[in-house]
Amino acid sequence: MASKVVPARGMRDILPVEKARREHALHVIREVYRSFGFDEVETPAMEDLSRLESGQGGENEKMLFKVMRRGLAADEPLLPADVADLGLRFDLTVPLTRYVASNAASLRMPFKALQIGPVWRAERPQKGRYRQFVQCDIDIVGEAGTLAEVELVTATHTALTRLGLTGTTLRINDRGVLTGLLTGCGFAADDHGSVLITVDKADKIGLDGVLAELRAKGFAEESVTALEKSLTELLPLTDVAALGTGVLPDAIPAGSIADLQEIARALAVSAPDLDVRFDVTLVRGMGYYTGPIFEMSLPGGGSSIAGGGRYDNMVGRFSGRDLPAAGFSIGFERIIDEISVPQDAAGAIALVHPAGADAGELLRKQRELQAGGARVALVRQAKRMQPLFDALVAEGYSQVVRARVDDEGVLEFSDPSPLTAS
Repeated sequence: MASKVVPARGMRDILPVEKARREHALHVIREVYRSFGFDEVETPAMEDLSRLESGQGGENEKMLFKVMRRGLAADEPLLPADVADLGLRFDLTVPLTRYVASNAASLRMPFKALQIGPVWRAERPQKGRYRQFVQCDIDIVGEAGTLAEVELVTATHTALTRLGLTGTTLRINDRGVLTGLLTGCGFAADDHGSVLITVDKADKIGLDGVLAELRAKGFAEESVTALEKSLTELLPLTDVAALGTGVLPDAIPAGSIADLQEIARALAVSAPDLDVRFDVTLVRGMGYYTGPIFEMSLPGGGSSIAGGGRYDNMVGRFSGRDLPAAGFSIGFERIIDEISVPQDAAGAIALVHPAGADAGELLRKQRELQAGGARVALVRQAKRMQPLFDALVAEGYSQVVRARVDDEGVLEFSDPSPLTAS
């Protein structure tokens, strides 16, 4: 028996109906982001391995797809670390910072970039999680103030609303809040990364799970207990305006609180229907974030559908010149099932014809119908027409034109009529 032919593990084929949905979403996202002044750029799928393993990608660096160097001799003894020199990008932010460093002389600052493309992570495949997926990013490089964060969130909220995704919630935090909290609880600076990786799991394993994992990692009990006390007190605190009332530990920088409040005040004007909430356990797994961070979710909670934050130090790592930067990424694969594709105003017509019909006449009629702006597909008639009609309706066709050969061998066409499924 022949083996089943399937895509590589963690990859998938996109069928026409889903492809149409994806292209509709991409069109709307591009249109909205361009209306906010973002310019679309493109970066290579591969980057130097040293750049992708710079320590800024958090857990994603462990899921790199590495590319072997060309010209390796089959019998040359090499360590695994010496075999690869390139890797497939795991996000669009690291390539963008290299792009800005490479092309700084040609870019007007602040630079507002839109980037859409596939990324790859060697994750364990599961429902809704693939090894290749699309990201939609907007970034503002060269703007140090909170105007960048407010515009990123407003533009993304507008795009999602245009796609019919309303009632969204924005959770915000600041890396300064997190590092100040950990410092106040007695965690050494070198341990902050490991602690935050665990805190980032709070929405999945709960506070008890976070504390148990920190103890399993061997952190001092007094620090874990202090963190438990702080998180227990701060988790109910969601009103950003209330952050300045002295409820946060003294080790948290006042500037971080001021930034969050400034962002919330501005969003109340630019996106008044967006529910903005403070979440002390929001971490964002990437190691490159330096300031405000945020995630957006749909009503009912669940996984976030967009996330981002400020990453002021990344461009300087590649260029030697520090540039402030912030970005927001839509979880494209997570929104696809939540949207619907509007019916084409001009209609989609199935021109159903018998086998052997005159090709010239069929194409003439097709062009005639296309002149009105319709999408017209030539479809060969089947022995059982209703299953064919069902399939066409599922693909978005709303009308049918029937072709038949009369007694004199002339090809005749019916008027367009509604196409209905059984």
